[in-house]
Amino acid sequence: MEWQGRYFDGRTASAQPVRITIGTRGLQIAKPDRATLWWDYDEVRQTQGGYAGEQVRLERRAPSPEALLVDDAGFLAAIHAIAPGRTAFHNPARRSLRLKLTLLAALCLPLLAVALYLWGIPAMAEALAARVPVSWEEQLGRSAVGMLVSPEDRLEDPVCTDVLEGIGSRLLEAAPGHGYRFRYFVKKDRSINAFAAPGGFLVVHTALVGQSGSAEELAGVLAHEMQHVLKRHATKALFQDLSLQVLIAAWTGDAGGLEIALETAGNLGKLRFSRQAETEADLEGMRMLHQARIAPGGMVAFLKSLEKMNLPEGLTYLSTHPSSQDRIRQLERHAAGMEFAPVPLLPGVSWEDVKLRCAPGETAKRRPAE
Repeated sequence: MEWQGRYFDGRTASAQPVRITIGTRGLQIAKPDRATLWWDYDEVRQTQGGYAGEQVRLERRAPSPEALLVDDAGFLAAIHAIAPGRTAFHNPARRSLRLKLTLLAALCLPLLAVALYLWGIPAMAEALAARVPVSWEEQLGRSAVGMLVSPEDRLEDPVCTDVLEGIGSRLLEAAPGHGYRFRYFVKKDRSINAFAAPGGFLVVHTALVGQSGSAEELAGVLAHEMQHVLKRHATKALFQDLSLQVLIAAWTGDAGGLEIALETAGNLGKLRFSRQAETEADLEGMRMLHQARIAPGGMVAFLKSLEKMNLPEGLTYLSTHPSSQDRIRQLERHAAGMEFAPVPLLPGVSWEDVKLRCAPGETAKRRPAE
């Protein structure tokens, strides 16, 4: 097979028209003066012609580099057909494969993005949350509480603090060696709510205290929120909401990651835990009540009282904690299977007096009739 081309001898700028014959070991080049050249494939490299419509340029390393130009890209395909596997030249036949692979990658990219969102980022958040030290979570939680509960919104009453710490101490007897120091805050707020921040910070609204019917009911709420801390649910959820940059910074221990996380700590007030996290907090919280010998029916009774109130969205604990009759029935089954003699919680303390002290102005929100 002969091909037309132009030959540069490397010494002059002029090109010579040549005829090229493709062999199994190299190229034979016939010059106008009938002289012939032999280029062994091992001596030749391609410097141009890898794209459609581009002129093919081959060069041979010599004292004076020589070059061969061929306009027809079929020249390369012919070399691969006659001498397969003998050269490193570009094969035009692979262009369609490259195009197909490019299109396939473009189609797969959205699927990869979805997979990263559904599985990759949650897995990374899980790994990071297990890796960060408690001191890191404490800084994050302290910042979050500072943003979400201003000093003027806090109910600073030693009686209320003692009540929460007393209930918390009983519960934590069932969780030795956890490494957290739990801190309790009462927020003056008419929405019936409570939430946990990373590092052991628990915030209870005055309206929630006013809605509770006993120390055991409030213990059910605290047990649930404590499990969010112990299982690091808030830390995991926050990592999932933050940028990949922050995830990498936290993984490498970069202090900048902590600064960014602290700046976004206010997002904790908007976080919604997954149904799996809520179920885990329910069941582990129920188990905590059992191990602390606190009557587990208080958790169920409190949720039932909220179900009956039908308060507007945002004014109830259930607006931030997914609830359903199935959830309550599941908790009832677990409570019924716990056979033990409960030890009274805060004996000698009048719960009505506690509510008057720790839920001022909330007397209008009375529990619905059973």
